[in-house]
Amino acid sequence: MQKDIFARFKRTVGRYSMIAAGDSLLVACSGGADSTALLHLLLELRRETPFELGLAHFNHRLRPAADEDERFVRNEARKLGLPLVVERRDVKAYARGKKLNLEEAARVLRYGFLERAAARAGATRIATGHTLNDQAETFLMRLLRGSGPRGLGGIHPVVEGKIIRPLIEISRNDIEAFCRRKKLPFRTDETNRDRRFLRNKIRLGLIPYLERHYEPGLVFKLGRLALILQDEEAVLEKMVQEHYSGLIVRKDSHPSLDARNLAKLPRGIARRVVRAFLKDRKGDLRRISFEDVEAVIHLGEDRELTLPDKLRLRKEGGLIFLKEKTAPKAPSSSYLWDGKNPLHVLEAGMTFTVEKMKKPNQASWPFDDQSRCYGDAGKLIFPLLVRPRREGDRYQPLGTPGRKKLKEILRAKKIPLSDRDKLPVFCSEGNIVWIPGLPVAEDFKITPRTKTVFCLKRISTYP
Repeated sequence: MQKDIFARFKRTVGRYSMIAAGDSLLVACSGGADSTALLHLLLELRRETPFELGLAHFNHRLRPAADEDERFVRNEARKLGLPLVVERRDVKAYARGKKLNLEEAARVLRYGFLERAAARAGATRIATGHTLNDQAETFLMRLLRGSGPRGLGGIHPVVEGKIIRPLIEISRNDIEAFCRRKKLPFRTDETNRDRRFLRNKIRLGLIPYLERHYEPGLVFKLGRLALILQDEEAVLEKMVQEHYSGLIVRKDSHPSLDARNLAKLPRGIARRVVRAFLKDRKGDLRRISFEDVEAVIHLGEDRELTLPDKLRLRKEGGLIFLKEKTAPKAPSSSYLWDGKNPLHVLEAGMTFTVEKMKKPNQASWPFDDQSRCYGDAGKLIFPLLVRPRREGDRYQPLGTPGRKKLKEILRAKKIPLSDRDKLPVFCSEGNIVWIPGLPVAEDFKITPRTKTVFCLKRISTYP
């Protein structure tokens, strides 16, 4: 059995290129059977391949025996003549402060410690004692939670070229047999038998039941399935990145997702593209559910969506983008303008003039909704009120039937939401005359009876 385990251990190390001559390994050592077996298998491998070894122990302070575990690891390091780094943290307090469950809080703190310890020690690899059983348990946990193929891929043998799991293809039974055969002492975590935790319920109840009644080799087959999913995930991820790069549009240096072309993709690829976009915006995908991803895909034009961790998205002009969390409100200043001098509208960063002229003999006028409008000067009463838009504003654009909500007209014209509150609304005796970007009001149109024409014009734009 001992030689068989070592051969399988070596095969896993070689298959995933986990260790090379001259590497410096930091071994995460809890004192349990898994990390104890890992340490001694590495010591045996070091006889064939020269590399440095050091130990790291994280004291979670979650149970009374935690300090005994730490003393055990200290003694083992001293007996083997290996350097050891230890850190203690109050995981419960951290979990409360960060609103995480204990398992997640412990994982975050443990890996943070291992990264810091490796950096201080100059270690090129961090070795953890995850086993084939851990892989099977993780697969079933994620299956029960409804994870997709990426989640079902479970625990990867190598992460970012630095974290390695040399025991990932060896069962816990074989590892414990190895420790007994070698007479290696190890610590037993009593909380591993606490069925309040989902992983323990799966380990102690579900897997034995399935192996007894359905499939004796379940753990090995789930491990193989996880490996298949990991390999296929790598292929799919390459496809997704090819699509993703073509769907990112940079507007004002902010990346947006091209929703029109996203809708043309097969749904399976589209979901993955959305997940990639959310991960880039949020930094991770924690608490992002299948329903959240679907909501992004189905987000309507000019609609907003709030995702976990206050991630706010908006779809506008066929683009999905992250909305600023603290977008400043537009100033609400109003101006009374007699038209004699240029008007500087500070909120819009624009300057306007108005001039009157006798109606020339021409059939059409050079309207330019963005920068100027023309109308019947006899209907324009000064001073004009120049103000921001208000809730309920309505007017009838030139040539259209009936009055409409200003909000709907701005939306139809695809004027960005961030610009709408900055646009000045020119009013004469309470009636809207013009808004830059929209047609002059029908009430002020030039008719055969018009004698004098006004030209309301934007003459400059400034920051």
